[in-house]
Amino acid sequence: MSTQAKALIVDDEAGIRELLSITLGRLGLDIDTASNLVEARQHLASTDYDLCFTDMRLPDGNGHSLIEFMADVCPNTPVAMITAYGNVEAAVQALKAGAFDCVSKPVDLTVLRNLVQTALRLRAERTGADESNALTRMLGESPALKQVRQTIAKLARSQAPVHISGESGVGKELAARAIHELGPRSEAAFIPVNCGAIPSELMESEFFGHKKGSFTGAHADKDGLFQTANGGTLFLDEIAELPAHMQVKLLRVIQEKTVRPIGARSEVPIDVRILSATHKPLAKLVEKGEFRQDLYYRVNVIELRMPPLRERREDIALLANSYLSRLAPEWGIDPPNLSAGALRALEGYGFPGNVRELENILERAVALSEGDTIEADDLQLSSADDSPAASTGEADSGSPTDDPKRVGLTNYIDSLEREALMNALEECRYNKTAAAKKLGITFRAMRYRLKKLGIE
Repeated sequence: MSTQAKALIVDDEAGIRELLSITLGRLGLDIDTASNLVEARQHLASTDYDLCFTDMRLPDGNGHSLIEFMADVCPNTPVAMITAYGNVEAAVQALKAGAFDCVSKPVDLTVLRNLVQTALRLRAERTGADESNALTRMLGESPALKQVRQTIAKLARSQAPVHISGESGVGKELAARAIHELGPRSEAAFIPVNCGAIPSELMESEFFGHKKGSFTGAHADKDGLFQTANGGTLFLDEIAELPAHMQVKLLRVIQEKTVRPIGARSEVPIDVRILSATHKPLAKLVEKGEFRQDLYYRVNVIELRMPPLRERREDIALLANSYLSRLAPEWGIDPPNLSAGALRALEGYGFPGNVRELENILERAVALSEGDTIEADDLQLSSADDSPAASTGEADSGSPTDDPKRVGLTNYIDSLEREALMNALEECRYNKTAAAKKLGITFRAMRYRLKKLGIE
């Protein structure tokens, strides 16, 4: 940490100013102090600070007004709000106002050290960060996507928890990675976890870790996801799937910034930024009592909505051509072209599965097309009008295969197709070219079906 780094402490209590000055001085910072807003603004007008701490309540105003002032006068200076212990509402409001982070009284030295290090990295990166690297993977020039990219660039500068909402397949994890990569934690780990994929009885061990011998099967110490993500970002995908007991524990971890591994006698401090996502309407789940309101306010300090593909139809051609270019080397072919009719069909489709569904449609079309041009018939979009999203424009809450009856039919058809493929391969002594000819399909279609059904 550079000894040239300067920090401003704004607090009307002389004891707090002295304590923070001593503590931050030991961390290598040069300290100025102010007891009110007037003094703080005078310091900010004459000095370029690397970091600022402000109390929530000041004699001539409040910390929120100072945050707003700094956003106009010195937007590159991270500002942290000092709040009373347990004052969650004040912390949330400060983060929404643009605070970099919040620290509670009494100030924990480890938490303070982590905050300072992260803030100084952000300060250094703001002058030279190349936002294009992380955002170029989000293809599209539609107004909706341009707005998303601008918002992500702003969110990356804060440590506030962000909740990313949107339908399945819109790229919520891609957005989370961009927020991480553009922020001061980019050199540390980005740990994505699907909350719906972890068995309930294993969740506490997976998230918080355990000590050797703490339960049957615990043969060695194990770090949890929070410890693994320490210093970086933990992305909780499908957070709505967390059971009630884990919601309580997660809330405590976010508030205390510590975890206790199973079997441990003491808390372990952690420094993790929380990003979350779900395709379900989290606010409605809170109303129904299925998701804790206090946790909702903690993870949803700032919401980033990812638009569905039907709201950015002008991006479909760019997305399709990009995916076909990436797919071609896998198939050992030149990138196929989309005919004008195929492009019109794609732009008129509802895409209940969004970008993920577009990629699946194109992969199938490559397999079914005869030449190097994909026609509208190759896309097999005849069922587009049957999807609710296509006809009404409403958000689909899940995958088209969520219907149990449809899943059953799909499995039955897949079993018939698998049997036919295996019989043809056995008869042709596993010569794929000969088997494809015997079945009356192209070699590309044969490869696609083998991959789809997981046949090696």
